Amino acid sequence: MTLENLLAIHKLQNFEPSAAGVQRLLAAAERNLVDAGIAALSAENRFDAAYKAIMQCAMIGLWANGYRTSTSQPGHHQTALQVLPKTLDLSQDRVIVLDALRKQRNLSDYEGDPVSDGAVDECCKQAALLLADTRAWLEKHRPDLLTGRA
Repeated sequence: MTLENLLAIHKLQNFEPSAAGVQRLLAAAERNLVDAGIAALSAENRFDAAYKAIMQCAMIGLWANGYRTSTSQPGHHQTALQVLPKTLDLSQDRVIVLDALRKQRNLSDYEGDPVSDGAVDECCKQAALLLADTRAWLEKHRPDLLTGRA
């Protein structure tokens, strides 16, 4: 499905990003990734911080392409992740891994399932990779969003 199709069915909305907004969200993703590495936190909180960084990068990808998710629609996290091949040129294999982390986050948040150390490590690894990919994509395709003050 194209981004335009998702716009037509109200999963996405048009959005005009600002450099300051993108830079704030990048900085927030970086802070969340640092927080995810704090060993004194519970596995659930570390996982949540890393997952939040993943979602912030996914949002930046949408913003940089002129869209944002319709948060009033169910499944906006899933939508943001599933369009990563279109927004940040991510491989489908990577999206499958990120979607598995989304499902783990839902089980933890909504059913109280514990988060393993392995899941935390994988979420941190994927968040760091996606943050690097997001920065590289912006540098190549939307350097205007990286200039100016945050």
